[in-house]
Amino acid sequence: MGAFETISFKPELCNGCNDCMSACARAKAQSQDFVHSRIQIVPSEGGYELAMCRQCGDPECVLNCPAAALSKNEASGVVEWDGSKCIDCLLCTLGCAYGGIAYDAPAGHVVKCDMCGGDPACVRACAHGALKHLSTARIYNEVGDLEDLFVPGLAGCQGCNTELIMRHAMRRIGPEAVVATPPGCIPGMGSVGYNGLTGTKVPVFHPLLTNTASMLTGVRRYYKRIGRDVMAVALAGDGGTADVGFQSLSGAAERGEEMLFLCVDNEGYMNTGMQRSGCTPYGAWTSTTPVGERGRGKTQDAKNVPLLMVMHGCEYVATASTGFMADLYAKLDRAIQAAKHGFAYLHIYSPCTTGWRFPSDQNIEVARKAVESGFVHLWEFDPRNGLRMTPEIDNPVPIAEYLKVLGKYRHLSAEQVAHIERSAAENSKFVRSLAAGASAARAGAA
Repeated sequence: MGAFETISFKPELCNGCNDCMSACARAKAQSQDFVHSRIQIVPSEGGYELAMCRQCGDPECVLNCPAAALSKNEASGVVEWDGSKCIDCLLCTLGCAYGGIAYDAPAGHVVKCDMCGGDPACVRACAHGALKHLSTARIYNEVGDLEDLFVPGLAGCQGCNTELIMRHAMRRIGPEAVVATPPGCIPGMGSVGYNGLTGTKVPVFHPLLTNTASMLTGVRRYYKRIGRDVMAVALAGDGGTADVGFQSLSGAAERGEEMLFLCVDNEGYMNTGMQRSGCTPYGAWTSTTPVGERGRGKTQDAKNVPLLMVMHGCEYVATASTGFMADLYAKLDRAIQAAKHGFAYLHIYSPCTTGWRFPSDQNIEVARKAVESGFVHLWEFDPRNGLRMTPEIDNPVPIAEYLKVLGKYRHLSAEQVAHIERSAAENSKFVRSLAAGASAARAGAA
C-alpha cells in the first residue's frame, strides 16, 4: 500500500466562519444544515479544532465494524462506507479518535468524509487557507521505487533540506547523467565522496566556483558527439550561481547549451562560515554583514537571478520551494524535458537552519511561510508561453510573521521591516505584470 492524499488543517488560520461545513452539507446532502456536514469545526480554548476522517492507514473504525461495512480502498486510500452492509451498531464511532465518523440522525446512518473524489468541497470553500488538500502522495507513489543515486549517510547539517533536493532531483533525472557540484554545501556534505570514494552512483566532478556551466558544456557536447544521450546536471549553491559562477552560467544560457542547472538557494555561503552572497536578502545577518553598534545586516537587496535567466531567453526557467513539493516536482519534470534541447534553470529556495538561526525541525514550515508571505514568489517561464505564477497564493500572510521566526532577522528595526515589505511588494508587482502580459498574449493568440 502506497501513500495517499489527505486534508490538512491549520487551526491558527481558522476563524470559525463554517464555510467548509456549509459546502460539505450542500455537496453531500443538498442542505444548509451543518448536521449533514462530514467535517465539523469545533470551538476550543483559544481557537478551533477539526473533527473529520483522517483516512487512517490502519483505521480503528474498520477494525471495530462487525459487518464489514467499512473498508480501506487500497487505490485511493479513502475509508469507504457501504450502506447495504451497515447494521447501525455505531461501534465505528467509538473507535475513531478524531470524530471522523458520526451518526447523522436525519439520514438515519453514519456519515464520513470520502474526499469528494479527489476535489474536496470543504477545501475549495475555505478562503483563509486553514484547510489544504495535500496531493503530494503521488510523488512517493511515482518515484518511491526509483533508485537513490546518492550513497547513504551524507553529512548534511541536522534539518537541512538540501539533501532532500539532491536525492529527489537525481531519482527523477535517472542514472544517465553527469553531475557537477561546485564548492558549497552540496559537495561539502559528501556528494563528491571522501578519501577517494565517490558519494554518488553517477559520474560526478568538482569544478571551480567560476566554471561549472562551461565545464558541463564540454561534457554534454562530448557525449553528444559520441552518440550518448546524457543529462548534464549542475547542483550549485547561490554563491556558485549568482556571484563568481555567473559569468559561465550566463554564457551557457546565452548559447542555449543543453543542460539542467539547479541552484539551491540558501541565501549565503553557508558551507564556509555563513558569509553573504548576492542572493542574501536585505537586512539579513551573516558573518560578513554583522549586527552591532554600526552594522545592521546586509545593506543591499538580493539579486534576482531567476529573472536574469528569463532575460537570457532560456528554454525553461522556474522558481520552486521544498515547502511545495508537488509544484517542485512538476517543474523539475518540465526542466528535465527542456534540458534535452536547450538550457533549463531551476532556482530552489532552501532555508538553512544553521545560518538562518531557526530550530532544525521547522525547515519545511519556514520554506512554506516564505512563499505564503510573498517574501519569495514561485513561477515558471518558457519562451512560448511566457511567465506564469505557480502556485498562486491568494491570501498571503504578513511578511513580518515570516521574518520573526528567523534569528538572522531578530535585530530588524521597523524601518528595515518596512523596506523589506516594500521591496517584496515591488517584486511581486513586477513579476505579476510579466505574468499578466504573458496571459494577455496567449489570449490574443487564441
